[in-house]
Amino acid sequence: MHFFLFYRVAKKGNDDEIGSDYIELKGFLSFLILHELSLKNLCGDELSTRIGQRKKGPLTPGTIYPALKRLRKKKLIIYRRQGRKKVYFLTVTGKSELDRLYALFSNYFYGLKNKIFRKPIRKRPTSTKS
Repeated sequence: MHFFLFYRVAKKGNDDEIGSDYIELKGFLSFLILHELSLKNLCGDELSTRIGQRKKGPLTPGTIYPALKRLRKKKLIIYRRQGRKKVYFLTVTGKSELDRLYALFSNYFYGLKNKIFRKPIRKRPTSTKS
């Protein structure tokens, strides 16, 4: 399984005030799901909330559930029903894939640990059309 950053050309009238005009982080969704499930077994709503907190906005069901389905098809996660909810777990394959991804990201971002820390995201100034 490979994860990529998707690059895009800046668009006029972009409504996303806190994202980047040049790099989309959509490729990280599967990684973030695996990471969150390594910390705690969660249902889809809980995953959506936790990951949504990182991007400062809730994930829609149309975003989280297709990603969960793809990860299930690749046998990286499974679920068990608990009442009406499906609680997701990492499989052994999922754990080893996550370890591989941690190593991959560590190599990609080696040397940046002193530059990367949590700081508030500043909204871009909105242009006023006259």
